[in-house]
Amino acid sequence: MKYCEEEKALWLEDWQKSGKKAWAYAKENGLIPQTFCSWTKRGTKSKADFVEIKPKIIPAFSATVIVIEKRDIKIHIPLSVGSNELETVVRSLMAAI
Repeated sequence: MKYCEEEKALWLEDWQKSGKKAWAYAKENGLIPQTFCSWTKRGTKSKADFVEIKPKIIPAFSATVIVIEKRDIKIHIPLSVGSNELETVVRSLMAAI
């Protein structure tokens, strides 16, 4: 049986909550263990693709930078930065995670 990416993500999320080994979880849930284990390997590589960002409301006239905060990390991006430069920064961050 083939699963779409959303279904795989749900299986992976449930597995992580279970605390069980991937092989055992797959067998208990009627999944093919080899296939499920390959999902877990792919899932860990892209696990940090999305990070929650809580926006701060700043009056438009005083904003000169975008500040992205996650725990103790702060990234200041000038509003004058172009889309190509911003894409480069984001790709670099993704590679570092």
